[in-house]
Amino acid sequence: MPVSPAYTPDPKLQDLGPQFADPVRAERFPQTILRFRNHRAAATVGLDTLTDDEWIAHFGRFEPLPGNLDPPLAQRYHGHQFRVYNPELGDGRGFTFAQMREAESGRLLDLGTKGSGRTPWSRSGDGKLTLKGGVREVLATAMLEALGVPTSRSFSLIETGEELERGDEPSPTRSSVLVRLSHSHIRFGSFQRHAFFERADRIGQLTDYVIANYDPELAGAKDRPAAMLRAVIARSARLTASWMAAGFVHGVLNTDNMNMTGESFDYGPYRFLPHNDPNFTAAYFDHAGLYSFGRQPEAVFWNLQQLAGSLGLVVESDALVEALNGFAPAYRDELMAAMIGRLGVIPREPDENAALVQAMFRAIAEGGERLRWEPFFFDWFCGDEGRALKGVRGDLYWDPAFEEFRNLLAKFTPDRPERLADPYFSRPEPEELLIDEIEAIWAAIAEADDWSPFAAKLASIERARLAWRLPGQGT
Repeated sequence: MPVSPAYTPDPKLQDLGPQFADPVRAERFPQTILRFRNHRAAATVGLDTLTDDEWIAHFGRFEPLPGNLDPPLAQRYHGHQFRVYNPELGDGRGFTFAQMREAESGRLLDLGTKGSGRTPWSRSGDGKLTLKGGVREVLATAMLEALGVPTSRSFSLIETGEELERGDEPSPTRSSVLVRLSHSHIRFGSFQRHAFFERADRIGQLTDYVIANYDPELAGAKDRPAAMLRAVIARSARLTASWMAAGFVHGVLNTDNMNMTGESFDYGPYRFLPHNDPNFTAAYFDHAGLYSFGRQPEAVFWNLQQLAGSLGLVVESDALVEALNGFAPAYRDELMAAMIGRLGVIPREPDENAALVQAMFRAIAEGGERLRWEPFFFDWFCGDEGRALKGVRGDLYWDPAFEEFRNLLAKFTPDRPERLADPYFSRPEPEELLIDEIEAIWAAIAEADDWSPFAAKLASIERARLAWRLPGQGT
């Protein structure tokens, strides 16, 4: 049988109708070479029993899954790109291929594509994805999931045998098609599109869809759109805090790159911090630093304001303002929780948590370029001062600048200290995903078609995920 009994198709998106998405077909590719399949993610939706040939048929040639979307649907949306409104967006190189229920939770999940070819919303683009872009996204999602960030999961990567021309990397370059597994692909920009056309009825219809499929507990809310906005704000606050705790810079925080379920997705020019730097940017074209590391909370809040503005057609402004006012305290609380989780200790009273996190930020800042972001959390995991002081950065941690942090951390109880028995923590250095390593992994593929560094890196990230066991990780 091609799918397991756990496979439960539920193609809800087709119920929204033609004003929300367009039926499309995938390109026919010269080749379909399987480069990555996510066995763990596939098991959660009952697709782990597919053979490689069946996998390629569904995720390289896009033959419909049983009982699912046929044809796939390219969603319509608008959005602000670097705060400039663009009414000519939409799924230009992807579509929603299938929807199904997660085996254990019953959550509705989407399989969406990237690089599957032109759609009505491609404009002048070719609808394709470079193989390098696909490799980078697989690495990003693996690392972010390991660090407890709510993220889409790279489900499949297939090389497609075309030579693509790109202006920002050596060309011609190899091509691929990526499939991602995500809770939702309904974006802030989905609401913006219908606000642009002043269609309150369609905003209401989209609100009903989001509540029915992602927030059913809000079905009886008195003011459903405002209740939905509050839920989105809470999830966005958690997402933003998790980026900051992971030292992650998304790079392109446009309103079409934020979804209603609070998941990070669509990784282009992302970066992980080499060391603490609020001004660090990921995109070479972000000359003003609009989406720099330290400005990500501001960017997310600005995007939430645009979503709230779109809901202004169906919600009183006072309710929207009240909901937006909840972002700052929610983000503060989520940041404290995320940082305490990364340190591997049990939270104490809110003021004690805040004092520790503030001292931590001051200490990391004092470390400057001598101290990389990820090693700090590796060294101090579960509050183990002895391990930190005896490690390769021990001399730095004896510095008076770290004294306040050390003293405050000593008051916290380790959370699941048995995690330190994992061989991962006997290493001198932690798992990281800095740009030089990503480029080296790609160079091996580009120059020698050597996929072993890529496979080895994914295996190493998985070992780290199992050792960290951070809140928010996948199963």
